[in-house]
Amino acid sequence: MEKVTPFLMFQGQAEEAMNFYTTLVEDSKIKEITRYGSEEVGKEGSVMQAIFSLKGQEFMCIDSHVHHEFTFTPSFSIFLTCESEKEIDQLYSSLGEGGDKLMPLDDYSFSRKFAWIVDQFGISWQLNLP
Repeated sequence: MEKVTPFLMFQGQAEEAMNFYTTLVEDSKIKEITRYGSEEVGKEGSVMQAIFSLKGQEFMCIDSHVHHEFTFTPSFSIFLTCESEKEIDQLYSSLGEGGDKLMPLDDYSFSRKFAWIVDQFGISWQLNLP
């Protein structure tokens, strides 16, 4: 086995999500994007496959050309350990906009500040300030 990479399947929002995430998390970037062409099964210009990294952790993603009745579930989440109140507050505000707050930002006894949210793309995030 070479490595393990989380894989996210979007339905038309992969590039928008990657751009959003890489602007929020420092030391992050889109590394590679392969797009569907005019003669391929996916919508022309949409993401056939992409690789991006958040603080060094690589993710793969696609825009599925097949419509699925399922989407992301909160049981899989991206866990971010923050370094300051300013950082966790900013992430909570940005990632929570247009999403759902499963556990609002608060002191839950196991962490000075913690939140569990689902963003506008359906991805679940745990934000922690130990």
